[in-house]
Amino acid sequence: MKLAVFDFDSTLMDGETIEFLAREVGIEDKVREITTKAMQGELDFFESLQKRVSLLKGLKVETVNNICNNLPLMPGAKETIKELQIKGYKVICFSGGFKNATIPFAEKLGLDGEFSNILHSKDGILTGLVGGEMMFNDSKGQMLYRLQKILGITSAETLVIGDGANDLSMFKYADKRVSFCGKPILEKEANIVIKEKDLRLILKTI
Repeated sequence: MKLAVFDFDSTLMDGETIEFLAREVGIEDKVREITTKAMQGELDFFESLQKRVSLLKGLKVETVNNICNNLPLMPGAKETIKELQIKGYKVICFSGGFKNATIPFAEKLGLDGEFSNILHSKDGILTGLVGGEMMFNDSKGQMLYRLQKILGITSAETLVIGDGANDLSMFKYADKRVSFCGKPILEKEANIVIKEKDLRLILKTI
């Protein structure tokens, strides 16, 4: 068995979930500015996530789910995941985004698992609060380490793919480290760099 871990936003999905949600309430530019700084490593991920989610307060959960169910896939996502599974990989998604998106997409893509965050709501309305499994700068690395221990998988058998600063913590635990259209902070630590929006290019590197 081998392990492949994909980021979700701007990796498996073409865009940032929270920006699609922010567009609904007319604050996309404000949220994008915070997201960009966080992905470049200029802001603490936890603080930036809390700030961005607070701006979504009042949005209906039904609206959130409708948007999340219709997010655009990154070109080559389905084919790449299927081929990796044929090659013996367990394919997992780690996302600093939200289960409203990662759960339906895990089903659509046939992923073996997903770990992400939860938008808190009350009476069908977002409260502006968030919690979950991927809240901090090092959450992905810590979760990857735990999965490797549980599954008995080494760094030599691990492939990780991401685009932003909060994916960096995974690199410590993987021999195959892919920057997929990534920010400079991630690209300089990667040993596989892909600059085209086509996930199938990963298959040529493994």
